[in-house]
Amino acid sequence: MTCSTLSDTQDFPEHIALVNNIIGLMIQNHQAIFNQELSINHSEKLVNSTFSISRFSAYPLIVEQQIIGIIALFSKQLFTEPTHNLLNWIANNIAVAIDRIWAREELLSRREALLLRLASQIRSSLDLDMILETAVNEIRSLLQIDRCYFLCYLPHPSQPSLTITYEARNPNLPSMLGHIPLQKSNYLTNILLSQEVICIDNINNKSHLDYDDIQELLTEFGITSQILLPVKSNSGEIGAIVCSHCSGDRIWNNSEISLLQAVCDQLAIAIDHAQLYTQSRAATLIAQTQAEKLTETLHKLQETQSQLIQNEKMSSLGQLVAGVAHEINNPVNFIHGNLTYANEYFQEMLTLLHLYQQYYPQPELEIEDFTEKIDLEFITSDLYQLLSSMNMGTNRIREIVLGLRNFSRHDEADKKQVDIHEGIENTLLILHHRWKDNGIGLDISIVKEYGKLPLVDCYPGQLNQVFMNILTNAIDALEESMVSIRTNHKPQIRICTEILDSKFVVIRIADNGLGMAEDVRKRLFDPFFTTKPVGKGTGLGLSISYQIIAGLARLKPY
Repeated sequence: MTCSTLSDTQDFPEHIALVNNIIGLMIQNHQAIFNQELSINHSEKLVNSTFSISRFSAYPLIVEQQIIGIIALFSKQLFTEPTHNLLNWIANNIAVAIDRIWAREELLSRREALLLRLASQIRSSLDLDMILETAVNEIRSLLQIDRCYFLCYLPHPSQPSLTITYEARNPNLPSMLGHIPLQKSNYLTNILLSQEVICIDNINNKSHLDYDDIQELLTEFGITSQILLPVKSNSGEIGAIVCSHCSGDRIWNNSEISLLQAVCDQLAIAIDHAQLYTQSRAATLIAQTQAEKLTETLHKLQETQSQLIQNEKMSSLGQLVAGVAHEINNPVNFIHGNLTYANEYFQEMLTLLHLYQQYYPQPELEIEDFTEKIDLEFITSDLYQLLSSMNMGTNRIREIVLGLRNFSRHDEADKKQVDIHEGIENTLLILHHRWKDNGIGLDISIVKEYGKLPLVDCYPGQLNQVFMNILTNAIDALEESMVSIRTNHKPQIRICTEILDSKFVVIRIADNGLGMAEDVRKRLFDPFFTTKPVGKGTGLGLSISYQIIAGLARLKPY
């Protein structure tokens, strides 16, 4: 007979021999079952006589004292002892293989998380001290080693030196921070300058060590195995990440070495960034007359960068929203249009039914029984409501689709005259799930005090972007206030519009949240400034909104 993996559960026989009690016993004692005799009830009902078996064997797959699966075998013949031993060996090896796969996946996941954290910190900070301190702590925690430190090479015309500047270690071990004595640093200096990777699984293996001074240094601090990976930046700074173990041999596998190589590459980038930052500060201190110009240039660069990022994001969002709205609109219109005909057909069939009841008041007994069974009167009345609710549902979907299309305005890149109130309403429709009390939203009360406004000549897509940023911030502020005060505080957003001096349209959006401190208010429109936790805010929303209102719409912000 041949066997293969089931690709569809429907392929499995409908009638199988169940041995739940036997398997339940295995789960308790973790012991294999060998040539267990089975009694099959109602064997004559089996679809295939092949399953009319009398012997059952099962072998548990155990990982860390937990059963993760069972290999079950049914046979007419008795298994021999060698066969039993072979099957038991196969089950153990499968469990070991699964455990190794899980361990590898966990290591790769933790490796990616470490690299992501380091890369994120390098992008968000120029504090090299914090980056290096985080790196050694994260590496030691990930690799479960006794010590990890950063070795810094300090060139000097007379005599270069090596210094251990950052260290993460087992609390029971002595610290290695500070300068390495000159007589013990020559070998390490040559390693750093030649950019070699040194991997020592056991210091007692003489083939690993060519110099006695490094062995003396390792022995002094109880190090039994060590790996050193140089770090060299484009600016010429040289250092090394050193991982050591003090409790026996440690085999440094390829995945760990690859991880450390990737970390060293990230640290080289961080050193370059920190070096550039230090040089820019020194240049600023030397040339005070150019400080304002440099600051202005940097500010413009940040604004340009934020504008490019936001424009790209909004462009992609506009394409996505417009595409989704278009794809939804066609089938919804089809359903909505056919509901009219469905209602007409129902009316005509109902009229026909009434005519039958009028001219044939005494139907056959079978028809009367079926009429009572389906409750014809209820179906007749409920079908009206059913069609009405379907019509309301399709109308609601069409309103949402229209709101999405109006909000994105993907085909309106030029200035044109638009109704401001329409843009606000479309934005509220998009954010409906957050402020409405539907089991998910916050039940925020929206108070609209709209004045009589003329059509405004502006960029409608960008203006909608402003409404989206401000209303989203208001909802976030109310959400934070509800979590902080935990009272029956009724959240509210008030939207007011009016004409000012016959020249300007004023739009005021206010919420009754906790408010903000004065130092936060001063930095409100700074690019990348945010009070939200990491991952929730970019600090670009109000900055972009300020640029749109002050620059593109040419209105003075209040």
